[in-house]
Amino acid sequence: MAENKTKPTTVAVSDFLETVKDEAQRADSFVLVQLMKEVTGHDPVMWGPTIIGFGTYHYKYESGREGDSILTGFSPRSKSLSIYIMAGFERYPEIMANLGKYKTAKSCLYVKRLADIDMASLKQLITASYEHMNTKYNS
Repeated sequence: MAENKTKPTTVAVSDFLETVKDEAQRADSFVLVQLMKEVTGHDPVMWGPTIIGFGTYHYKYESGREGDSILTGFSPRSKSLSIYIMAGFERYPEIMANLGKYKTAKSCLYVKRLADIDMASLKQLITASYEHMNTKYNS
């Protein structure tokens, strides 16, 4: 069975963030680090070369595949910040309605700039998802 390619590393999060070329995205990334640290109580950890994770959970699928992943986190990508809302978005319609300008995929929230979204709603979304995942997998 294939092993997960994305694993925790020893790279310092601040060192990685200093390599982000776009100054606004770099500044937004430092804001997200503080927000996620406040919400989760976890220090940030690099997962692979570009993902900053907060907290972990162990999953096991019916197929037998299992591994570890982040409870929440983000990655500064070239076009947007990818914020990982691991619980998905379906259970949070009220929060999503107030969030602002964004796009989503299965568990990724894509935000061009933090100035485009309501930060109180983002904090509420991250908190709700983190608590859901932590209760589901770590209780």
